[in-house]
Amino acid sequence: MTVKPHAGEPHAAKSGGLLNWLRAGVLGANDGIVSVAGILIGVAAATTDRSTISTAGIAAITAGAASMALGEYVSVSAQRDTESALLDKERAELQHQPDEEFAELVDIYRDKGLSPDTAHQVAVELTAHDAFAAHIDAELGIDPDELTNPVHAALSSAISFVTGALLPLIAILVLPADLRIPGTFVAVCVALVLTGWVGSRVGGTDIRPAIVRMVVGGALAMAVTYLVGLITGHAVG
Repeated sequence: MTVKPHAGEPHAAKSGGLLNWLRAGVLGANDGIVSVAGILIGVAAATTDRSTISTAGIAAITAGAASMALGEYVSVSAQRDTESALLDKERAELQHQPDEEFAELVDIYRDKGLSPDTAHQVAVELTAHDAFAAHIDAELGIDPDELTNPVHAALSSAISFVTGALLPLIAILVLPADLRIPGTFVAVCVALVLTGWVGSRVGGTDIRPAIVRMVVGGALAMAVTYLVGLITGHAVG
């Protein structure tokens, strides 16, 4: 749920740890499927040697999983630091500027449609109960008990990357040489449809555009790497 910003106050979108974990997993799976499939198809276009293709796939999975985990850890750590800084700022403002903060809380509830008297009464009761909780909920939309966890996001991203990447690797190694590329292409497209569906369900968005974006993007990536591998293979050969 996105909290409507209030003028003059920095805000962060409220997101639970589970949603962040699922988001990292979906992105990791998609990246694993597309990037590793692209590499494998490119290599398969240049050579039919199973050992070479296998080595390229394993190297791509290892490097990709490490890169995804590190990138997600750094990104989510930065987000968590920002959220913590906003919470610290709110604590300081409540301590040193309680009257201004109370007036701001009243204004927030007036902006939400409450009458001035009702907004004032709501602010009084919420402040008496827990001033800090009232302000971070209304102004920031942050739950201090649900700050994003960089370790969870990194692990989710790495594991899902490997899981997604194993599909094209298995497909291209199991299929006979003449079916490797088309068979892997079909398997990847099916996997992207499923990933797009899961991603749209997690994000609460329309399913069809999410699936179309996934499949079209993945197909283009595989087509480009296939052409590059084909040209490179002919040039080297």
